[in-house]
Amino acid sequence: KSLLNGCRSLEKSGCKFIVIPCNTAHYWYEDLQKKINIPIINMPKEVFKFTKKNCKKNSKVGLLATEGTLKTGVYDKIFNKDYNLIQPSQNLQKKSVNKAIKFVKMGNVKAAAKAIKPAINELIKMKCKKIILGCTELPIAIFAFKSFSNVKSSKIFLDPNLILANSAMSKHKG
Repeated sequence: KSLLNGCRSLEKSGCKFIVIPCNTAHYWYEDLQKKINIPIINMPKEVFKFTKKNCKKNSKVGLLATEGTLKTGVYDKIFNKDYNLIQPSQNLQKKSVNKAIKFVKMGNVKAAAKAIKPAINELIKMKCKKIILGCTELPIAIFAFKSFSNVKSSKIFLDPNLILANSAMSKHKG
């Protein structure tokens, strides 16, 4: 209901399109899109389009995300036809991913950076060609202490918010 109210408010304000910079919120994407008259850019679809340009079909793609994003399957629905989407073990989800997200929310980015490493290492060991950072807090945990050039050179990571921002800029210019 809150998302719908926000979308309607943006529509009434004259916005040409909407972006929702939250992976989990895309569970309600189709319901929201049906109830408003302006487009909502679908973040998981934009990540998929970007992946198709940068990663061979049937490759393993890792997904680090909140429990909500994993349970709702917002990425699985889009990726499963063309890619083998891999998640960390349930143990690492709890001890590594969930902890890292919590640490970022608490403002302890150093602890978050340390906490996320085992999950990343597991996905790399499983031969993932790309890793989707499917929670807004994860790029902060991973890139906070790196220079911008290091971030750009980290070609394994897919940052959905950065991809979404680039899509929004292209749509705005177009």
